Amino acid sequence: MPEQKHFPIASRRSPLAMKQAELVQAMIANTADVDASQAPVRDFVSSGDKNLSGSLAEIGGKGLFTKEIEEALLTGEVRFAVHSMKDMPAVSPPGLVMAAIPAREDPRDVFISSAAASPWDLPQGAKIGSASVRRIAQVLARRPDISAVTLRGNVQTRLQKLKDGVADGTFLALAGLNRLGMAAKATAILEPDDMLPAVGQGALCVQCREDDKEAREIAAAFHCSKTAACIAIERAFLAGLDGSCRTPIAGLAVIEHGEIKFRGELLSLDGMRRFTVTCSVPYTEGSNDKAEKAGAAAAAEIRAEAGEAFFEQLAHL
Repeated sequence: MPEQKHFPIASRRSPLAMKQAELVQAMIANTADVDASQAPVRDFVSSGDKNLSGSLAEIGGKGLFTKEIEEALLTGEVRFAVHSMKDMPAVSPPGLVMAAIPAREDPRDVFISSAAASPWDLPQGAKIGSASVRRIAQVLARRPDISAVTLRGNVQTRLQKLKDGVADGTFLALAGLNRLGMAAKATAILEPDDMLPAVGQGALCVQCREDDKEAREIAAAFHCSKTAACIAIERAFLAGLDGSCRTPIAGLAVIEHGEIKFRGELLSLDGMRRFTVTCSVPYTEGSNDKAEKAGAAAAAEIRAEAGEAFFEQLAHL
């Protein structure tokens, strides 16, 4: 009797992360023709989840949500890891690859509040709760009277803090609410013209060891080339701006009429300076070189407009 194969999956412990891992678990089970019990989800508490006292910029940035999970992959404890793409640092650790990017969920942000129908309608001097420098800067660009309070934790924790009066409103990703079946919690869905999303928002990353050929072949079966092309241009833009959790950067690419259309944005922390760029490139399935080059060029354009002094100032904050 042949040996039963196992494909354990690593995930952060939050309810949303586990739901995302379960979605990938179903993809693996379907692709590899195995029972879901052969692809168990194993949860890990990330460094970012352990420390909820400050903003991501203050405690170390994006890699805090991936470190423990990637270590489990490298040691062979698991064969797949599932991440939110917007949590992924620009470069994967040696020995690991992004083996699949499944089809993207809705990338838009949502506003949640009992005080106003939209962030622009909040009372004078209202408090916005968020740990995202992007979202705060985007709000301050239109409403400089609003004050920001740090609000971190999983979706349920943040909603409870809002209910407790810590802030008058907050933002979440619509993709997460959709995956949790909680979209009805949204007070308003914000179109990209109102709030351009974070790079990679709504997309997942399935990571494998570079030398695990079988796992990589399974992941390739549910890889979405269109989503990957959009992510390629977005992440190249982010990398070109040395993007970190300290820098308010937004970017979204969509495919329309055979073209990848991209819009990127860079802001100062107080929202008073705002730079935008748009570009488009033909979509070619399976080849993201042109998309990456376009993203890098968009970053160079916006970087030149902002000036190096802008980035030097951010680096010293």
